[in-house]
Amino acid sequence: MPDIICLGIDPGLARVGYGAVVQSGSDLKALNYGCVETKPGMNFSDRLLTIYNDIQEQIDVCSPDFLSVERLFFGRNLKTAGNVYQARGVIMLLAAKNKLPVIEPMPNQIKMKLCGIRNADKAQVQGMVQKLLALEAVPKPDDTADALAAAVTGLAVYAST
Repeated sequence: MPDIICLGIDPGLARVGYGAVVQSGSDLKALNYGCVETKPGMNFSDRLLTIYNDIQEQIDVCSPDFLSVERLFFGRNLKTAGNVYQARGVIMLLAAKNKLPVIEPMPNQIKMKLCGIRNADKAQVQGMVQKLLALEAVPKPDDTADALAAAVTGLAVYAST
């Protein structure tokens, strides 16, 4: 089976976590990971453009076979949800532009895949990301670890399709 590369994305407006993971047989390895940060004082359109440019650069660097973009869940804060969904739309536009399939795992699906329980806390998920990818430390900020978790889950879902 050839290597498969997934670029996991934890979408947001202030921070977009990204993490590229390659699967070689049953082995997983983090290729590249980090976080795109935009400042609240920036013009909204410029924030979206920063996300667009920086995630396009990650696509160019790691040449993923597909994206795994964590599906969002919001309660009552509609303003925050609207802004984050616009940032998420930028990610989906990049997927279409680059002709990349997208897998959209729910947060509880990611927790189940990594920890075996749907209500795992953030520390449990981060610990499993560190262990599964043999990283020296838990990736920071949280958005980066979440993106790697989305990539690992995306690879599991992709393999089963």
